[in-house]
Amino acid sequence: MSHSSGPPAPALDEIVTSRDQLVRYLEAGSKPRTEWRIGTEHEKFAFEVDTLRPLDFDGERGIEKVLRGLTRFGWQPTEEDGRVIGLKLGKGSVTLEPGGQVELSGEPLDSLHDTCREVNEHLKEVKEVADPLDVAFLGVGFQPKWALADIPRMPKKRYRIMTEYMPTRGGHALEMMYRTATVQANLDFGSEADMIQKFRVGLALQPVATALFANSPFTEGRPNGYLSYRSQIWMDTDPDRCGDLPFVFESGMSFERYVDYALDVPMLLVLRNGEAVDASGQSFRDFMAGKLPALPGEHPTLEDWETHLTTLFPEVRLKHFLEMRGADGGPWSRLCALPALWKGLLYDTAAQDAAWDLVKDWTAEQRWRLRAEVPEKALNAEIGGRTVREIAREVLTIAEDGLRRIDRRNDSNQDERVFLADLFEVVDQGRTPAELLLDEYHNKWHGDIDPLFREHAY
Repeated sequence: MSHSSGPPAPALDEIVTSRDQLVRYLEAGSKPRTEWRIGTEHEKFAFEVDTLRPLDFDGERGIEKVLRGLTRFGWQPTEEDGRVIGLKLGKGSVTLEPGGQVELSGEPLDSLHDTCREVNEHLKEVKEVADPLDVAFLGVGFQPKWALADIPRMPKKRYRIMTEYMPTRGGHALEMMYRTATVQANLDFGSEADMIQKFRVGLALQPVATALFANSPFTEGRPNGYLSYRSQIWMDTDPDRCGDLPFVFESGMSFERYVDYALDVPMLLVLRNGEAVDASGQSFRDFMAGKLPALPGEHPTLEDWETHLTTLFPEVRLKHFLEMRGADGGPWSRLCALPALWKGLLYDTAAQDAAWDLVKDWTAEQRWRLRAEVPEKALNAEIGGRTVREIAREVLTIAEDGLRRIDRRNDSNQDERVFLADLFEVVDQGRTPAELLLDEYHNKWHGDIDPLFREHAY
C-alpha cells in the first residue's frame, strides 16, 4: 500500500524501460486530503446562429477565430502548423474536440464555488467573443440536427490518426468523436486503497450519473429512441479502450493492475516535436523494448505514457487523478452539479463508505446490464430489483450529507449542497433533461428541432 501521499512525481522526460516506472508514475498521484482539488471539464457545440450549422475551423466565423478572440483574456494559444488549435491559462485549457466541440478543461480548484465561478467566467468570455460573430453554443450530449457528413473536421493530427483507426474497432467510433459532448469531473485520491474504493464506487454509479444527466434524445432532427444516445454510442466505440472495467472490482486491483490493463490497450499515437506519429494498433510494451514499428530503436518517456493514458476511454479513467466520464453535456446550470455529486460522494469518508455499501454487492453482470439499459431507460432502468430513480435519490442524499460535513461556504454563507438542487429536481420529477426536451419537441415545437438551438443555447 502506498502512504497517504505518493512518491514525488517523476520527471516526464524520464526514459521508460520498466513497468515499475509506469506504476510509480500512477502512485505519484496520491495526495494528502488537504491537497485534494476538483476539476471540471465540459464540451459544447458551437453553431452559426442564422444557419444553425456547426462552425468550420477556418473563416470569419470559424472556430480558430473564436479561439484567437479568447486570447484577449490572457489565454495563450497552442499552435499546430501555425494554426491555433487550443489555449492555455494557468492549469486550465480550452481545447477542440474532433468535430469542433469546444472544451473547457478547468483548473484543479479548492471548492465547487470556485468551479462555478470559473465556469461562469468562461461563459462570459466565450459570449463576448462569439456574439459579434453571430455564433452561439449548445450544451447537449449529442449533435441534435446535423449528420456525420455535415460535421467539419478539425485540423489536429491526432484526430486524423483516430479517424482512420477507431472505426476498425467499433461501428460508432466516428459518432463518438464528431457528434458527442460531455461534462466530466476529476477527483484526487489519498492512497492506493482510496483510489481503489473511489474507482469502484465511480464505475458502479456511473450509470446513475448517466441517467441523471441524460440529455441526448435527438439524431438528425428526430427522436432517436434513447435518452442518452451519447452513452449508447460508447457501447460500440472500441472494446479495447472503452466501457466498464470488471478487474477494478477484483481482489488484486492496484496501480500495477491498471498499468497492465493500459499496456494491453493498443496505442494510437506518439507525440514528437508537436507532431502526432501514427502508432495505431502498436504495443507500448514493444515501445519499452525499443521495438515500436513507428519509432524503431526509440524508448518512450513518461510523457509518452501520459499521452497513451489519454487514449483510453473507460467510464472512469485513472491518471494522476480519477476522471468521472459518464455524463452528457448539458445546460449551464447543470455543469456545476456533476462535480458536486462526485465530491459529495467521494471527498467525505462517511459518504464514500455509504456509497460503497450501496454498490458493493452488485455483480459484474448486473453492472453490465445496468450500463446497457440506462441509455434507453435512464431513471427507469433497474438493478437488484430497484429503479435507478430510487438509487439516485439515495445517492444524492449521501452526496448531500457529504457536502454538508465538508462545509465549504460561499460569500452568501451557502455550502456546496446548493449545486445538487438541479439533480434533486430530476429525481423528484422522475424526468430526465432528455424527457423534458422531448416534451418540448412534441408539444411546443411541433416536431421541429430548430427551436432547441434558440431556447437552449448558452
